[in-house]
Amino acid sequence: MLQPTSLSVEQLTAIPSRRLINQALRDDNALLATFIGQQRAREALSFGLGIQAKGYNLYVMGEHATGRFTLVQEYIAKSVDKVPTPDEWCYINNFEEEREPFVLRLKPGESKLLHKDMEGLIDELLDTFPAAYDNPGYQRKKAAIAREFDQRYDRAIDKVEQYAQSKNVALFEENGTISFSPIVDDKPITDADFTKLDDQQRQHYYQLIDKLEDYLSEALLELPKWKRQSSEQLRKLKRDTAEQGIKPLLKDLEHKYANELAILKFLRQLKSHLVDTIVELLAGDIKDDKQDEYDKRDVLEEQYLPNILVSHHLNDGAPVVYEPNPTHQSLFGKIEYTNVQGSMYTSYRMIRSGALHKANGGYLLLDADKMIDQPFVWDSLKLALKFGQLKMELPQLDVGMVNSMTLNPQQIPLNVKVVLLGSRDLYYLLQDYDEEFDELFRVLVDFDHEIPLNKRTLYDFVGRVRNHVISLGLNSISDSAMYRLVEYSLRLAEHQQNLSARFSDVIELINEAHYFCSLENSSEIQTSHIETALKAKIERTGRVSQALLEDIKQGQILIATEGTAIGQVNGLTVLEIGDSVFGTPARITSTVYAGANGVVDIEREVELGQPIHSKGVMLLTGYLGNKYAQYFPLTLSANIALEQSYGHIDGDSASLGELVALISALTEVPARQDLAITGSINQYGEVQTIGGVNEKIEGFFKLCQHRGLNGTQGVIIPHSNHINLMLNSEVIEAVRSGVFHIYTVATVDQALSLLTGKEAGELNSRGRYPKGTMNYLAVNRLYNIASIVNGADGD
Repeated sequence: MLQPTSLSVEQLTAIPSRRLINQALRDDNALLATFIGQQRAREALSFGLGIQAKGYNLYVMGEHATGRFTLVQEYIAKSVDKVPTPDEWCYINNFEEEREPFVLRLKPGESKLLHKDMEGLIDELLDTFPAAYDNPGYQRKKAAIAREFDQRYDRAIDKVEQYAQSKNVALFEENGTISFSPIVDDKPITDADFTKLDDQQRQHYYQLIDKLEDYLSEALLELPKWKRQSSEQLRKLKRDTAEQGIKPLLKDLEHKYANELAILKFLRQLKSHLVDTIVELLAGDIKDDKQDEYDKRDVLEEQYLPNILVSHHLNDGAPVVYEPNPTHQSLFGKIEYTNVQGSMYTSYRMIRSGALHKANGGYLLLDADKMIDQPFVWDSLKLALKFGQLKMELPQLDVGMVNSMTLNPQQIPLNVKVVLLGSRDLYYLLQDYDEEFDELFRVLVDFDHEIPLNKRTLYDFVGRVRNHVISLGLNSISDSAMYRLVEYSLRLAEHQQNLSARFSDVIELINEAHYFCSLENSSEIQTSHIETALKAKIERTGRVSQALLEDIKQGQILIATEGTAIGQVNGLTVLEIGDSVFGTPARITSTVYAGANGVVDIEREVELGQPIHSKGVMLLTGYLGNKYAQYFPLTLSANIALEQSYGHIDGDSASLGELVALISALTEVPARQDLAITGSINQYGEVQTIGGVNEKIEGFFKLCQHRGLNGTQGVIIPHSNHINLMLNSEVIEAVRSGVFHIYTVATVDQALSLLTGKEAGELNSRGRYPKGTMNYLAVNRLYNIASIVNGADGD
């Protein structure tokens, strides 16, 4: 049988190439490094950004701080120069239906030029009008119209007056009022004289005046018609004057934009509306004060200036937009409102662009996990990408918001490459529950958790560190400090051949080391600064781990590090609290007695054991049956517990220790307490990889170190975990001195031999285990329990 392996010092940590690190520290080409590893993601990005077919948007999948955003930006920056600068977009007034503004598509740089030209047009209009109406020619024509009306009126009155005089009645006109008075003795009489006349005379004059008023009415019957004709002539004069005034102004603009059909169409639609505005606003006969001039400018700007949504410079290339807060308004734009006399009012000038408008013709980067939490955003984004149209809509109207006036702007053609940066869970969730997701996001960019340690990645790692050190204002970082950072990254990855993809953690350590470097007024980061930063972080976050260790030291938590005990082994656990991760030993105990209850997981029974942990315990029954009970029924009652554990427990890394404790209790062979064990098993007794191996080893080592290392203490780990070892210097030195040991096992039998000091035993040709071995004792005890239980049933 293969024997357990005691690891050498060289196997306890990785040994990166110091020569290569030193070379990269002195090679300025290393400073060109912008990213580390992720070849799969690079190829996917290159494909996704290069293909222009519909639906090939990208989902960048991976954990935060793995460089997703950096790599995407790097690759997009390379693609930007290859993509021409997209068109610009403006909204202009729809003079026929103000609620439905028109969209104007312009070439790069033209929107600001058009805006400037329209401002110039407004300046010229204010300079031209109402000055054009003060022109002598206009005033003469206006006076002629008024004179013609007056002449018609005068002729009608003269005719009535002549008729009245023929009847001895005088006509008076005062303040626009016409009256009649009888003529007696060649002069009009007064009201007092009129009362002195006899009744017959008065009655005669009453009848005569009534006839004259009827005659006057007939004479002035067409007066409203004359007034209308006069007003129409005056309006036509004003319009003709306005047209003559704006014709050269618009002609200059039409000539300038002769090749821009959209602008020409806008200018032609503008002409008739502009004439009406001038007649209404600028044709006044009274000189305006300065404030009124400002008000008129506001009215003109509010109706005629284009509302620029997106503008570019000619050589900008494709826009790259990252929207950190992907709400509906920040993505699709919004329509602002103002209060006018107690009512909500808006216009095309109050339309504001969103990230999709700004990224149109380029690239839009979004945090998928943030976006999916925003109401209406995901469905609206899918519609926009599916139909290639960007619609300005107000989803809040569907949930009760009512405005006095709303807009329905013309839709804008959309051509954008959307890059979602999100978690793995969200990606698979969208795949399962949204049929349109795969149709719209066909390119997956998958970021690895770890980066293979090779010459290229190590070179890039050093280059990135140097760049950050320079950005902090430091001169350099020492060779040994750089080596320590590489070790730190390997430790984060828990792998001797892989760097951690979370380079941000390395940046964080450099920043903290910089602080301690500055305290010494040093311009170079040394290893001592990094070690001080690591210790300071452990001190800041290590209250819980320190408290647990103190409880063990004081005997409040029972953990033995010497001697032997039946049915009892030291397991190893990892606790993660906030950003603090540490290992601590935990006592595993087991009891066995005659019965048929099977293996009972006490943690599961009290609902503290999580599913994976419970699965690991249930595998013990499968192992026992397969290993020992091929020829008799597996019948026993056994309890397994993690002592003094009062929280939820998950993971199956304790299953190897639980099995050893169970077999120790079953065979009544004591297990060593100076060794701690971790590992998961399958039903065939093979030991499988577990996580947190470094923290687990260091947690037990701290306890043994406190109590005094006696030369026999150590830890048993799965053989497949030896490549994950990146232990601290204290553990490595203890192993080098021979006072602490790390063993690897591949099978349960190897672990039994180590912990009990007895051979596990192998089946011989007769299908039996050698006498005195652990497996022999286990088979006999199980057979005896089965006989007792079956015999009791038989009675």
